[in-house]
Amino acid sequence: MNIALIGAACVLGLAATGSGIGAGIAGMAAIGSWKRAYLNNKPASFLLVAFAGAPLTQTIYGFILMGRIINSTKDPLLLLAAGVMSGLAIGMSAVAQGQAAAAGCDAYGETGKGFANYITVVGLCETVALFVLAFTFSAI
Repeated sequence: MNIALIGAACVLGLAATGSGIGAGIAGMAAIGSWKRAYLNNKPASFLLVAFAGAPLTQTIYGFILMGRIINSTKDPLLLLAAGVMSGLAIGMSAVAQGQAAAAGCDAYGETGKGFANYITVVGLCETVALFVLAFTFSAI
């Protein structure tokens, strides 16, 4: 059995788990903002979909690293550790991004202002996942 394949499965699975949790958190906030708009007979902004979907990109990063781990000739124990730790970091980035996106949904839904500021903070959470992707990619 090649334990490196466990690392490959972990990086994708953990990243996707974080994406699902983050998208769920942000999605609930978007739905709540839309509900509030409908109750107040105000237009519901479709821009909130950008917040709800933002954490999904971390699944792509996990998939990219999974391919790299599968094709790597490095020590299988290193690849297992890289997969588990990278998957956790990327997944947690997605959860944090979902939380930031939820706050953005609430603020933008209430005020109709500040979208660029809110999406910038959401992007900062994504930066953690991009760093993990880049640094792990170069190490394995």
